[in-house]
Amino acid sequence: MSNIVSSKRFKQFPQLMWILLFGSFITRGSYYMVWPFLAVILYEKFALSATHVGLILSSAAVISVLVSFVGSALSDRIGRHQLMYASGILYIISFSLLAQVNSIAGYALVITLCSIATALWRPLTSALIGDIIKDKGTRELAMQSLYFVVNVGCAVGPMLGLWMGLTGEQSSFYITAGAFAFLLVLLWWGFNQHNKLDKEKVVKAQQISTEMMDVDITTASVETGSQAQSKPQPKPQEKVTTKGGGVNQIIKVLVADKLLQCLILANILCMFIYAQMDSSLIQYLTRAEVPDLLQLISSMIFTNALVIISTQFLLLKLMANLSLISRIQVGLVLLMCSQIWLALNPLTLFWGWIGAIVVMSLAETILFPTMNVHIDRLAPEHLRGAYFGAASFYEFGYAIAPLGGGIILDQLGGTWLFLITAALTSVVIYLYSVLDSLPRPDFVEVKIL
Repeated sequence: MSNIVSSKRFKQFPQLMWILLFGSFITRGSYYMVWPFLAVILYEKFALSATHVGLILSSAAVISVLVSFVGSALSDRIGRHQLMYASGILYIISFSLLAQVNSIAGYALVITLCSIATALWRPLTSALIGDIIKDKGTRELAMQSLYFVVNVGCAVGPMLGLWMGLTGEQSSFYITAGAFAFLLVLLWWGFNQHNKLDKEKVVKAQQISTEMMDVDITTASVETGSQAQSKPQPKPQEKVTTKGGGVNQIIKVLVADKLLQCLILANILCMFIYAQMDSSLIQYLTRAEVPDLLQLISSMIFTNALVIISTQFLLLKLMANLSLISRIQVGLVLLMCSQIWLALNPLTLFWGWIGAIVVMSLAETILFPTMNVHIDRLAPEHLRGAYFGAASFYEFGYAIAPLGGGIILDQLGGTWLFLITAALTSVVIYLYSVLDSLPRPDFVEVKIL
């Protein structure tokens, strides 16, 4: 673990990985120019309550989670490329429509389309990294790097939007649509280049195999030759056997994995807690009419991303000798502290809000990339797409957060909201503490026909 971050590992990144990193930067940057201010737009345009805004956002997110799981599971059978193209096109269509809608029903529909595109794209990207990078250490660095550039985009996006006067402007959703159109062109080129390299490797491997067989024919006995022929057969046969797995059969495997079930529950709660920053906190500050609202929201998003990009690899090195579970527990303690800080911070104390976001961002820096690595280690190779699809159920926490947070805001207020999320963090800490004691299926015996 101590040598995860090294120049040698960066050099092992294939060309397609660098395209994913660049594409993630430009799309996330444009996305965060506008998306975090959606709750403000809905409030100012239609005077909706926190519960109603939360209902719109939560309904869209719940639908998208279900679509994400099915899509990610199917990607093991029909391929990542086609689904990534489809989700990218859906991004372009939905963000273009979002720049034009003028009714509550229109916003609800288009936000749902945006959420479906997002929920499909994220697990597909993570699974694709597993497909194109075989070395475990390099793959972990790739996932950390993806998370890093996403947050660079998050840091640049809102501040650039504020500087350009685009913050809260509906027409600025066209920028995100354009960014995804550009990314699809890059991906099309990258997939073609990657396929060419794969074909060249196959041709070389076949040439080497042919040369070795020629040597075997002239120098080896019939018995040795038959053994040499039998060695390459198991691996292709395994691929044929596992590739045909249906969604129902994959679900049976996931249902049998009790550790995965507990992990999903813990991370649903974790996402519910974290998502309050993106939805309920902004609604809380908007309705409280805090001074310099748009500047505060942009500053919080910028701070969140800046802390992540400045501490991510440092924390990775400092915590390299800790187990994944230990790292996550440290992050959860920090998350709990941030929620208590948000609960007690005075409404008019600008830098108090920023300080709480710093602590929450440190927690996020530890938790989020580690969650992806955790799933990658748990997943059998032939079910990687299904496992990342199952991990998308984490998004249920993110999905119900706007509605749950909105109800608590309307009924109890912001202080109680963040005290409740602090209490929920302690539940997550407990669930992670019992993970190792839970049974898992024997994947050697599981046959996906």
